[in-house]
Amino acid sequence: MQRGTFKLMKSVNKSIILNKIRKFEPISRAQIAKDTKLTPPTVSSIVKELIDQQIVLESNRGQSMGGRKPTMLHINKTAFYILGVDAGPEQIVCIVADLAGRIQARHSYTLDLPVTNDAFLSYLKECIHQVLRQTNKDIEEIMGIGVAMHGVVNVETGTSLFAPNLNLTHIPIKEMLEQEFHVMVKVENDARAMALGEAWFGGHGDLDSMVAVNLGRGVGAGIVTEGKLFHGAQGIAGEIGHMTIDINGDICECGNRGCLQTFATGPAIAERAHRRLSQNGQSASFKLTGESVFELAKAGNQIYIDVLKETGDCIGVGLTNLIHMINPEKIILGGGVMNSASFILPAIHERIKRCALTQDAKETKVAVTKLGSDATILGAVSLLLTEIFDPVI
Repeated sequence: MQRGTFKLMKSVNKSIILNKIRKFEPISRAQIAKDTKLTPPTVSSIVKELIDQQIVLESNRGQSMGGRKPTMLHINKTAFYILGVDAGPEQIVCIVADLAGRIQARHSYTLDLPVTNDAFLSYLKECIHQVLRQTNKDIEEIMGIGVAMHGVVNVETGTSLFAPNLNLTHIPIKEMLEQEFHVMVKVENDARAMALGEAWFGGHGDLDSMVAVNLGRGVGAGIVTEGKLFHGAQGIAGEIGHMTIDINGDICECGNRGCLQTFATGPAIAERAHRRLSQNGQSASFKLTGESVFELAKAGNQIYIDVLKETGDCIGVGLTNLIHMINPEKIILGGGVMNSASFILPAIHERIKRCALTQDAKETKVAVTKLGSDATILGAVSLLLTEIFDPVI
C-alpha cells in the first residue's frame, strides 16, 4: 500500500462507496449503485481503483436474481495498518491494528514523572518505535497514527493545550510525530476518542447519537452524532466532569465547587470512603484507592458498598442532566471506576428512572463498554479510519 493512498481516496464518491462496502459487506456493485444513486459506470470505475489499491477485495459470486451471479465486494481488512496511541497520565500504550480493530502488536511505556514536554515527546516516539519493532511491518505499511491524549486538545493543530495530570501545556504532538514518522497523525481528547472507538468497534449498531463517558482519574465524555464527533464552538464539548452536581461541594481542580469529578473519580471515591470511616470512628490500615474500595465492597463491608452506591447516584445525576441536554440513544461508560459497575450501575439506572423528564428518557440505554481497557486506544485507531471511510470530505 503506497503512503499516498489517502490522497488517492480523497473524493466524496470513493468514501461513499468504501463506507457502503464497510457497513454492508458482502455487497455487489449493482446494489451499491442502487443504494447510493451513483451511476453503475461510476461505481465500477471507482471499485476498480479500490481493487487496484488492494483496499477492496472480490469474493465468490453472490446469489442470482435471475441473471448472472454478481461478484461480491469486501473491505480488505489487512490492506494496511494503523498505529494507535493512548497517552494517559501515567503511561503510554501503543498498538498496531488492522482495519477491523484487531490488535497485531502492543507496547507500553511507564512515564517517569514529573516530565517535561520534550521528555514526554521522546517517550511517545520511543514507544511507537518499539511497537513497530514487534511487528514485521515497517512504517511504509502504516497509514497513520492516532493519538488519544488526556486533557484539552486542539484537534486542528494536533496540540495538547493542557494535560492537567502531567501539568504540561502546548505539546506539539502532531507536528513532532509527523516529522519523525512521515505519516498522517490525528490527535484527540481521550474521552472523545473513546466515544468514536465505541461507534466503530463497540457493536452498538447504527445509532444516530451516542455518548461515551470515561470515568477514571478524571471524568470526560465524547458525543457522537451521525458517526461524527461533536467538539463544540471552542472544542470543550463533553467536559461533563466539570458539570456542577453540588454547589456546596468540594473544590474541584478547576476551581469550582461540587463538580461531578469531585464525586466520580477513583481518588474522589477513596477520599469519600476515608471520610465515611472517620465519621464512624474508624480508619483504614492502608492507603485507600478506588480499587481497594471496590475490593472491600466485594468482601461485604457496608461502608464501602454505600460509598460506591452513592458514587453511582452522583453519576446518575450527571447523566440525567446529559440526557436532558443531548438526549442520546445510548450512553456507554468506561474507565477504571466502572470496574465497580456491579455496585455503581444499578444506582445510576435508579437515579435516571427517578429523575428523567419523560418515560422515553427514563429508558435511555446506559451500559458499560464491552471493549474494556482497549476502548480508548481503539478510539485512537478510529481517528484514522474516519479519514478513509467518512463519506463527507
